[in-house]
Amino acid sequence: MAVLQSAEPGESTAPHEHRLAVGIDLGTTNSLVASVRSGVAETLPDEAGEHIQPSVVHYGETILVGREAEKLAIQDPKNTLQSIKRFMGRSLQDADKSSLYDFDANSESVPRIITRQGSVTPIEVSAKILEALKLQAERTLGDELTGAVVTVPAYFDDAQRQATKDAAKIAGLHVLRLLNEPTAAAIAYGLDSKEEGNIVVFDLGGGTFDVSVLRLHKGVFEVLSTAGDTALGGDDFDDLLLELLLEKSGISTTASLSANTLRALKTEAKSLKELLSEHDQVKVDFSYDGLSIKTDVTKQQFNELSDGLLKKALLICRKAIRDAGIDLADINNIVMVGGSTRMPVVREKVSDFFKRPVLINIDPDKVVAIGAAIQADVLAGNKSQGEMLLLDVLPLSLGVETMGGLVEKIIPRNTTIPVAKAQEFTTFKDGQTAMMVHVLQGERDLVDDCRSLAKFELRGIPAMVAGAAKIRITYQVDADGLLNVSAQELQSGIQAEIQVKPSFGLSEDEVTTMLKASQANVQDDVRARSLREQKVEAQRVIIAIDSALAADGDTLLSDEEKQKIVEARENLYKTSQADNEDVIKEAIELCEQVSADYVARRMDQNIKTAMAGHNIEEYK
Repeated sequence: MAVLQSAEPGESTAPHEHRLAVGIDLGTTNSLVASVRSGVAETLPDEAGEHIQPSVVHYGETILVGREAEKLAIQDPKNTLQSIKRFMGRSLQDADKSSLYDFDANSESVPRIITRQGSVTPIEVSAKILEALKLQAERTLGDELTGAVVTVPAYFDDAQRQATKDAAKIAGLHVLRLLNEPTAAAIAYGLDSKEEGNIVVFDLGGGTFDVSVLRLHKGVFEVLSTAGDTALGGDDFDDLLLELLLEKSGISTTASLSANTLRALKTEAKSLKELLSEHDQVKVDFSYDGLSIKTDVTKQQFNELSDGLLKKALLICRKAIRDAGIDLADINNIVMVGGSTRMPVVREKVSDFFKRPVLINIDPDKVVAIGAAIQADVLAGNKSQGEMLLLDVLPLSLGVETMGGLVEKIIPRNTTIPVAKAQEFTTFKDGQTAMMVHVLQGERDLVDDCRSLAKFELRGIPAMVAGAAKIRITYQVDADGLLNVSAQELQSGIQAEIQVKPSFGLSEDEVTTMLKASQANVQDDVRARSLREQKVEAQRVIIAIDSALAADGDTLLSDEEKQKIVEARENLYKTSQADNEDVIKEAIELCEQVSADYVARRMDQNIKTAMAGHNIEEYK
């Protein structure tokens, strides 16, 4: 008798087969890879026994990655690429020109960095780091990988997420999912400590800062809100100390320093920051290429310098809590993530802000990779999906342009993903056979105040009177936060769609500006939207009057009646060019009044035409 082998949904059909999957924390400063072995999630070491790999690639005679590449940072700074994550999904115009690198000016959009081995994109550099981590994992685990969960900052937009996916693809990785870094940390802590309630994940890495408010309840991880700054991290604290050292040496600008000297000084500042985490005072004795700095730096000095950056981070925390719709008192735990949270001043300030101790049970450098490994183990089919449900949210609203340059929000910000939402629209003009779909991101009511993501056309709409066609526009956001938009005319079934892959992303300043602007301009936006809607309605009425008069105005109206309607139409046209909503509304009402009898006659005429040759009994 044949035996039917079965398995729970998401589990392997082979009872004893364990699929090798890893979690990768692709960090700005350092990167790690982790996997679940014998039921325990742990980071995987390289051949030298090191778990943390610097996110550094050196392009010399050969390409070096990680620790070996980092050793050449001072010697060959322009060919040793660090903190490349800050350029992921960004345009050439958005690239940080203050960096040490030389950019290819001929690049049209994506920044290309000139190296000894030619120009390379941030995606290609990240792919080298991911490839090294993949090989590290395969050596440790002894076989090829089924897939990987790669983490990204919660505030990475579509472009930055897609750039990360592209890098993984180049590295030969099958991406099971992109996972927000704070959410990965919540997975690690949630499964280990079985905590329930509201948790704040404070993630301060080398180059990015994220804060997420999550609710953990009966195995469900729900992100209530996210906020962050993709240009705030440990590197910025290093820069504060670098500026302090220059100030003490009497140098007012870095312009006079060579790239090698500046890189050496950056390394010294980073080392000084780490020492100040353990000591109250550190002696600096720096000498390189003619520059000599001998001085003492105290922890108190560093704390005072850090105050501005920490205030900025805590303001972002306050915003995230407000967006989550809870109070500070509702927070049960604060999880510290990222190597930069090792600084005592960071832990103290965060603890004081939330009025409770912070959690540091798991190594803050490893917690994201560990959480990603746990999620990868589930997605690979080694565990039932029922063991963990993970819900992330959209950081900004997604909408579509409607008549008058208005934005109709399809999916509001902080909506849980994955998500699919549809809304029906119609045509504006008689006989309209095409429609432009303009996809937008932002919180404002006018197109000009939001960010354009993509445009595509739906063609082949059957010619009908205005308002008769039904076009369903569907927005789908997958678990990685990537957007697919489709438009379908329901009567004919014709369809068009686009996957949104913008060539560059929003900076955190732009995101913050958009959110602040939406809050500060609420009343202005309401007024502007209402005015635009009246203007659109005026335009609709004018088109309807022109169409009707052209069709049967001479047969159904006397000259005097027609003249009154034409005058009301002209008055409406003139008033619609101004910005007085009340006057436009009055002009529309006047048109409706003088046209009322005409509209009734047209309806009677249409009914007579439709019933010609039929008996009234047929309609009973």
